[in-house]
Amino acid sequence: MAKKQTAGRDQLGDLAPKFAELNDDVLFGEVWSREDQLSARDRSMITCSSLMSQGLFPQLEAHMKIAKENGVTKEEMVELITHLSFYAGWPKAWSAFGLVKQIF
Repeated sequence: MAKKQTAGRDQLGDLAPKFAELNDDVLFGEVWSREDQLSARDRSMITCSSLMSQGLFPQLEAHMKIAKENGVTKEEMVELITHLSFYAGWPKAWSAFGLVKQIF
């Protein structure tokens, strides 16, 4: 069983309780837990791809850590970024590689 996500409540519970609830219970509690549909590892690869493409590096950092926990290797993350560099942008790839150095 996956560990219960509490980041929403921990960081935003007082400010935005409904958003925190949706983050923890729906996004991570219901969507991410549908591993019979798509593995957590695959969800991590997709999420990292989306975040890098949008240039959302604070969130990418957090999800790259989750991806590592979900079994994504450094080599796979490097390949993901290399592939996306042609679709999402070269500067975004450079920034994402900095995160790979820190996390992996």
